[in-house]
Amino acid sequence: MQKFNRFSQLLGMGLALGAVTGCASNTVTPTTAKVATAKTVVTQATSCQTISNDEVARLFDRWNAALQSLDPARVAANYGPNAILLPTVSNRPRVTPAAIQDYFAHWLVKAPKGEILQRHITTGCNFAADSGVYRFTYKNNEKVTARYTYVYRYDPTSKQWLISSHHSSAMPQPLDKEPIQAF
Repeated sequence: MQKFNRFSQLLGMGLALGAVTGCASNTVTPTTAKVATAKTVVTQATSCQTISNDEVARLFDRWNAALQSLDPARVAANYGPNAILLPTVSNRPRVTPAAIQDYFAHWLVKAPKGEILQRHITTGCNFAADSGVYRFTYKNNEKVTARYTYVYRYDPTSKQWLISSHHSSAMPQPLDKEPIQAF
């Protein structure tokens, strides 16, 4: 039997209740969602925050500036409370704020500085995705080129765009064998 989260259960009950009572024709808009249970009707107001491509690019700049501070707490502050980090140089997914901060505590010893080589940005209601290729230069001048994806979500509590998912992986082949291709 599939497990459904509480919201899915409530939504399913609400749709079923609406169909039985003849209310299934009500329109649910992005600004108001109604979830019905046998006892109550809960109205959850949501808003749709959008972001421009330039603003998404600046989110990477904010994250990269936090790297330059060499402060793992400052870097981790860019991630939402339920974020996942799938880092380039670790086999362990980081799924708690403490684990994300711990990863950066170890990686920042190399004093990485990032630059975007190629990017593709997608935006929508309360989310943005920035995917492409970036390169990090370490204090010893070693360079690591990797593919990346950041997924950002708008956090209404802090009124900030925070990273909800960050995946980074080293390029599978040396760049001299297969140069970066344009999208």
